Order: sequence, then C-alpha cells, then structure tokens
Amino acid sequence: MRRLIIGCGYLGERVARRWLEAGETVYAVTRSTQRAAEFEQAGMIPVVADVMQPAALDALPDCECVLHAVGFDRSSSYDKRALYVEGLKNVLQRLPDSVARLFFISSTSVYGQQDGEWVDETSACEPTSEGGQICLEAETLIRKRFAGNDRCRAVILRPSGLYGPGRLLARTEQLRSGVPLRGNPEAWLNLVHIDDVAQAVILAANAADPAETYLVSDTQPLRRADYYSRLAALVDAPPPVFADAAASEGSPLNKRCCSKKICEELNLQFRYPSVKEGLPHAVGIADRT
Repeated sequence: MRRLIIGCGYLGERVARRWLEAGETVYAVTRSTQRAAEFEQAGMIPVVADVMQPAALDALPDCECVLHAVGFDRSSSYDKRALYVEGLKNVLQRLPDSVARLFFISSTSVYGQQDGEWVDETSACEPTSEGGQICLEAETLIRKRFAGNDRCRAVILRPSGLYGPGRLLARTEQLRSGVPLRGNPEAWLNLVHIDDVAQAVILAANAADPAETYLVSDTQPLRRADYYSRLAALVDAPPPVFADAAASEGSPLNKRCCSKKICEELNLQFRYPSVKEGLPHAVGIADRT
C-alpha cells in the first residue's frame, strides 16, 4: 500500500520506519532538499513541497493513506494558525482521489477542563489555550470536509504531551541549572511516549473500521511536581523548584486524560504505560528509581 506522510518529523519518521519495515511504499513531504535526501536514504520517496504553497501540492502522489502530522516550526514565517488551519485547507483541497483514509494528529489541548477531572472522546471540547483553539478549528475543518463521504474517511488522534529521546534536553538543563519552573506543581500532567503514539497510528491505519476520534495518553497522569522530581532524579539534577506556585493555582493545565477507547477498540498496549517506564528510555539511561 502507498502511504503519504505530510509532516515527517518527530512522530512521522517513526511511523514511516514502521511502514517501511512492513513493506509499504512511503512518500514523505518536506520543504527541505536536505531532509528530502535524508528521507530518500532511509527508504522513503521524498516530495518537496510546502503546505503553505498550494501549487506545490499539485504534485502529491496517488496513495491510499495519508498521515497529516505537521508540527509548528518556530523558525517559520507563518504563525501556528496559518500553518495548522490554512495549510490543512490547502492539503485537503488537493488530496489525490486515491486516498481512502486520512489520519490527522491533533492534541488533548482541545479539552479545556481545569478541575482535575477525567476526559475522553465524549468530553466537551472548550479549549482555553490558543493552541487548543487552533487544533479544534482544524478538527472541525476535517469533519466538515469528510461528512457523509463514503469513499474517504478521516480519523483524528489526540495525543497528550509527547516525550521521548531528544525531547527533554531543555527541561533537563533547566533542572540542572536550578531555574524555577513555571506552572502549578499540583496540577495534573498528561504525557505519552512518542513510540506509543506511533504504534497508535499504525493500529488505526490497520483497523478495518476505526472510530472518528481517539485520545492517546499513557495510563497514569501525574502531578507536575512528581514528574519533574522523577526527571531530576534520573538526570542527577537538584529537586525542582517552582516559581510563584500560589499564583499558578488557576493554571488551565489540569485534567486527566483517559485512553480506554483506543486500548479496547484497537488493542493498543502501551510499551511505556507511565513515565516510570518511559522517562529512563527518553533520557537514555537505566531506571534508577
């Protein structure tokens, strides 16, 4: 089967490797000729295009499955809304007729709950953050585009905070330097290891009849203070210090995410069910806790 990845970055590359290992033909869109060469060396077929340049998307290849996992590049001249919404519009208008499935990577930031309650696919989406509002706008765009479409279906995956190798360097240095952390230390934090999200994409792509939406987060939300204390211990940093903890009591980052649906329907089995298993792998050391 021919697969197309638009946004072949931290998540997309891991999905691509799994598809290549399964013998699939994988196309990968990139703006960079250097990245195109890297993709080709890895076994992918690069497509040099920019989602913000509609004409370039006319060259999208015929394929049966598309993963849209575009991340925000802070060095880009476009803001997040332009990239996530306008860029998505450009892609949707130029999808090849051969596409039967589109998988879109959204975020649990679409949930605005602030009282520590559990959320799942049935929970209200009333985001308070700009990023959450942008993700919800993109989701709405997809649902309208595919409503009543029997030929092509869209599946939205909402991962919580991604972590994994190479993703924690800034936080590690902040802890080691003793710089105070922002945010409410008692607020709930939801995380998921990048390898588990990649596996979720594979399972959804292989499913005969996947649902429209899946939340993807590990099995054990934890308090921010607990998370940073565990990370500090693993990297030999001093215990974390939080700045203006009292002033952060109203932080909107305070909900607990439940992935029961994808585990039951697609049999997702987390390789890293909590940060206890995942953080040592992410920082490249054995578990010493």
